[in-house]
Amino acid sequence: MGSSSFTRWRDVQTYFPEYPIINRGFGGSTLVDVIRYVYDVVLPYQPKQVVIYCGENDVASGASAPEVVHRFKTLYGMLRENLPNATIDFVSLKPSPSRVKHTEAVKAANKEIAAFLKKQKKAHFINIYDAMLDASGQPRPELFVEDMLHMKPEGYAIWQKIMQPYLLK
Repeated sequence: MGSSSFTRWRDVQTYFPEYPIINRGFGGSTLVDVIRYVYDVVLPYQPKQVVIYCGENDVASGASAPEVVHRFKTLYGMLRENLPNATIDFVSLKPSPSRVKHTEAVKAANKEIAAFLKKQKKAHFINIYDAMLDASGQPRPELFVEDMLHMKPEGYAIWQKIMQPYLLK
């Protein structure tokens, strides 16, 4: 579940053919939106695992890193309360070239969410951020389509490699 980086991963099932995947991403979503719709787009399925990519739009629309973390913790609490045995994973916010001015907030939110999830049971922080940087620590534009926000297949291939070990069959 999450924002357009998941929504636009239309061929996600081909990256993970052994796994049952229901892509519940919706474009432009923030964590506030996901919180609002979690009862409609996730909970009816009673999944054994929820993988979240959301928060980048929050930062881009002016939310501070602490606000993003608070929103994530709210969502996490809702999921944990309603899916007590599910594994809940968060894919780190990515380093989008079009949003480089938000780098510090993205890194701070990632750091705090990772620290929170480290203390939770059946929960993981999946760090895709570092793998999407070049040798000088800058976002790799060749991984993105023209808008420098959404990814090409090469970007999703990086995600696949990193996410695979976390997925439950």
